[in-house]
Amino acid sequence: MKIHEYQAAALFEAYGIRVPKGRPASTVEEAVEAARQLGDGPYVVKAQVHSGGRGKAGGVKFAATVDEVRARAEEILGMTLVTKQTGPQGRLVRKVMVSETISIQKEYYVSFTVDGAAERVVMIASSAGGMEIEQTAQETPEKILTIRIDPVIGLKDYQSRDIADQLGMRGNVVSEFIDLTRKLYRLFNDKDCSLIEINPLVVDGENHLVAADAKINFDDNALMRQSDIAALRDEYEEDPREVEASKFDLNYVQLDGNIGCMVNGAGLAMATMDIIQANGGNPSNFLDVGGSATEERVTGAFSILLSDPKVRGIFVNIFGGIMRCDVIAAGIVAASKKLGVGVPLVVRLEGTNSEEGKRILEESGLQITAADDMADGARKICALVHGKEA
Repeated sequence: MKIHEYQAAALFEAYGIRVPKGRPASTVEEAVEAARQLGDGPYVVKAQVHSGGRGKAGGVKFAATVDEVRARAEEILGMTLVTKQTGPQGRLVRKVMVSETISIQKEYYVSFTVDGAAERVVMIASSAGGMEIEQTAQETPEKILTIRIDPVIGLKDYQSRDIADQLGMRGNVVSEFIDLTRKLYRLFNDKDCSLIEINPLVVDGENHLVAADAKINFDDNALMRQSDIAALRDEYEEDPREVEASKFDLNYVQLDGNIGCMVNGAGLAMATMDIIQANGGNPSNFLDVGGSATEERVTGAFSILLSDPKVRGIFVNIFGGIMRCDVIAAGIVAASKKLGVGVPLVVRLEGTNSEEGKRILEESGLQITAADDMADGARKICALVHGKEA
């Protein structure tokens, strides 16, 4: 789960990390009032969307006076911000953050994330702050410094001091960097984060480290024990189908294709997408209904697939172990009768209660193409979709 910059900055403040003074605003008048409360300018007005690259896309603007804050807020609020991360559809800007500006002597980059292969939290730092870190890693990898943190002993001060030295930090900035990274690591663990990123981390005019930007992502699987974090979720920033899927506890990711997939098990779901592509098709989603889905969850999953206007066919691929095929079948029938199915539907049921599931589908009166196995199902749905589009 992602949160906005103003929310991440508030968390930083709660952990004693220095950030610029700033306030969120949903209207132009709120932005003007925020500027007045901050005092004399200059100010910076930042679009609050879940995406990087906002500055290049016109979502970050400077203002010298309160009147200019009004003008900048009018320009940004309501705009559709298109960045590399949003895709061509962009994101509608519903909030801005009005902040004080900082005099900058030097910029750095620092982040904490999870290295799945190493099974460690890692700290990444660079002297190339303010730039796209992916580009830096590709063009000048020697500028990227990484520490894999032992989960037993945690991040030690000597490790942060060594990074600070390699970054060229001197004097009080070194001690502030050690303190900063200690707090970031504690925040990372306390709140079940998957990413904390400051870009840029700046040395200001008074020679102090300030988090001039704030980005935090969280592990969705841990939100049940982070109620305060879950309350920060902004559903407007997420795909509506993904939001709807979360209500049914479904694992759903929107893709760009036109063949809807409903599968039980993440591994089988990935294999299903692969075999569809191998047969010339293009999956429109990743959807794992899990191993213990109820008829209600299956109905919800099928409804989500049918709500996607790009879907030109649906492939249901179920291998029942814990999951019962008759439950899947009942859900398909219920959703189909409620919503109607105007696209080809191919179903492969194998495993627990598969014969009962097949009987339910056969007696439903629905136009369903049965598949003998996964490969047969992939061939059939691709042929039906291609024939329909032709």
